[in-house]
Amino acid sequence: MLNAEIAERRTDAISQGVGMLTQVYADHAKNSELWDVEGNRYIDFAAGIAVVNTGHCHPKVMEAVTEQLSRFTHTCHQVVPYENYIRLAERLNEKVPGDFVKKTVFVTTGAEAVENAIKVARIHTGRSAVIAFGGSFHGRTFMTMSLTGKVAPYKKGFGAMMPDVYHVPFPIDLHGISTEQSMEALTKLFKADLDPDRVAAIIIEPVQGEGGFYPAPADLMRGLRQLCDDHGIVMIADEVQTGFARTGTLFAMDGYDVSADITTMAKGLAGGLPLAALTGRAEMMDAAHPGGLGGTYAGNPLGIAASNAVLDVIEEEDLCSRANELGSRLKQRLEQIRANTPEMVDVRGPGFMIAAEFNTTDGSAPNPEMANRIRMEALKRGLILLTCGVYGNVIRFLAPITIQDEIFSEAMEILEASIAAARTT
Repeated sequence: MLNAEIAERRTDAISQGVGMLTQVYADHAKNSELWDVEGNRYIDFAAGIAVVNTGHCHPKVMEAVTEQLSRFTHTCHQVVPYENYIRLAERLNEKVPGDFVKKTVFVTTGAEAVENAIKVARIHTGRSAVIAFGGSFHGRTFMTMSLTGKVAPYKKGFGAMMPDVYHVPFPIDLHGISTEQSMEALTKLFKADLDPDRVAAIIIEPVQGEGGFYPAPADLMRGLRQLCDDHGIVMIADEVQTGFARTGTLFAMDGYDVSADITTMAKGLAGGLPLAALTGRAEMMDAAHPGGLGGTYAGNPLGIAASNAVLDVIEEEDLCSRANELGSRLKQRLEQIRANTPEMVDVRGPGFMIAAEFNTTDGSAPNPEMANRIRMEALKRGLILLTCGVYGNVIRFLAPITIQDEIFSEAMEILEASIAAARTT
């Protein structure tokens, strides 16, 4: 079976609305390596977009899923509950940042987690308005698409967005936007268009994901926390992409001196199985009436079993420390490359959530063409990379945190060669 043959079938069978970055059709994967149907080997620096932080098919995760598979695959927890669901909730209530009593709700996707966080904030406050940031990504459902701060491809052509959603600029020094300007935009919003007493929630990614891997400044987080406290607004941290050791701490918010009221999570939560959650202040999470939250597949037994194993692996293998070590090595290599690559204008990110941004040679404009050339050159050499950013000019590095040292070193050689080749194309 050839990749090209499957690609032709895909074109006939799958909606073009489902994007695809490669024509590599997976056959099997192990830790940081993936093999396609033709037997070609790739080093995976995408990890399913930060999903398999513990690597493809980690033995402990696979063992937990297999054991659960032999018992039952589905009962719907709202009909017939199961203990490991409760145990995972207890663990998240303990581990999610915030020195207060917490409760958890399980759902299936990151978008569902964000949707339900907004529902909780609205019913708790009795308000409807929500504020998000430009460049953010929160999902593709109508509410999360409305919250997302990027038109193409997420909002384009889908008509009117949900009402009572507002955006303010996200502070990015490289783009000339400071924390002071972002906070001033909120002040102007409250003076011109929106009574703060009508705001249910402010939602923020501690590190913007699709938006370009820009970490939120510490003073912005403190300013938002104070603003939310002053006006009775729920602060929501969207940790769908940042969670589970990716940033060098279990959650990115662990790196700040303030906490959100509600935290949403998915991706790395269950090592590749569909599971998402929101964890927050108990009094907020209890505001909804029974049946107001949940879902048929919410907290699927296989995902729950996988997630408990993922948390064990993160602790036992000290993956937070490993993320910091790998991120430091990656940044050092990128800075060495940057010294001879004027198009690379920034290297950033906490832990092993690192990005490199590319502009034109004179630095005057975003350079998505070069970022894409690098991605394609790397793919030809057996390294899977992802681009991101409002302008598509950022390469993000999301290898499994369990990647072996020798494979990481091999990837660095491929990366450097790919950047050099892209510059001469």
